[in-house]
Amino acid sequence: MMLLLTADTAAPLPEDLVEDIQKGVIQQQLESLIPKFWSFLWCAVLAIVVFFIGTRIIKAIIKIFHKAMSLKDVDPGVETFLESVLRWIMYIILITIILGLFGVTTTSISAAVAGLGVTIGLALQGALSNFAGGILILLMHPFKVGDYIIEHATGQEGTVSRINIIYTTLKMVDGRLVQIPNGTLSAASLTNCTAQEYRLFNETVGISYDSDIKRAKEILQDIAEKTEHRLELAPIQTFVADLSDSSVKIGLRFAVATSQYWPVKWETLEEIKRRFDEADIEICFNQLDVNLKQL
Repeated sequence: MMLLLTADTAAPLPEDLVEDIQKGVIQQQLESLIPKFWSFLWCAVLAIVVFFIGTRIIKAIIKIFHKAMSLKDVDPGVETFLESVLRWIMYIILITIILGLFGVTTTSISAAVAGLGVTIGLALQGALSNFAGGILILLMHPFKVGDYIIEHATGQEGTVSRINIIYTTLKMVDGRLVQIPNGTLSAASLTNCTAQEYRLFNETVGISYDSDIKRAKEILQDIAEKTEHRLELAPIQTFVADLSDSSVKIGLRFAVATSQYWPVKWETLEEIKRRFDEADIEICFNQLDVNLKQL
């Protein structure tokens, strides 16, 4: 005959025995966690060491890269762009190595990247467009570091200070730094003011119809001939540019070194005003003559 024990008939365990069982289970769990803790701590310390050594190696490689570029006399814009790409690639490799220390395999990383590829692509459409724009800038060479450009989409202008992966930095005349996306620069029209070694001073001044045109042209010719930084690449031209409503437009053109364009322009305009005043040649401004008739 078998004796069946039910929950109603079974005797409860002593409280001391229950506490001992619970303490034993907790102790076993803690003992099982200790090796994992030490393993994680070791991986963390090793990751810090690898990161420290890796960053030093990356800096050393960047220095070697710059020395190699200087020996090859590479354009500074190309050098800056390639440096940014190289730095990003090396840091991605370093992060992959550090994740591998924690048991994250390359296959897992690749799968995660593939899974997030569409999301990242949608989120970074602008960044990818700017990256592609940077590559186009380096391939087509519409400008380089040191050039003075005018970007017509936003009206920004300045000297190119740096060409990065995503942005190009312009230094304004007043010292401000403006970052323009490479995608904008590669897609919009722009003017490179310093692409050539010289620029044409090309200005017109309006004089009154009563003034002596021949004398005005002689003065402009003399001013141009005495300009210090004028180049002999193109002849001096003085001409009547337009017969407008209130004035006769007299034009002056001559070649000047690009680096001296703005000082020459300012000095020449001031000299034109001074010489015209001495010769009693009236420089016109917009005016309206009103004639009253008596009925």
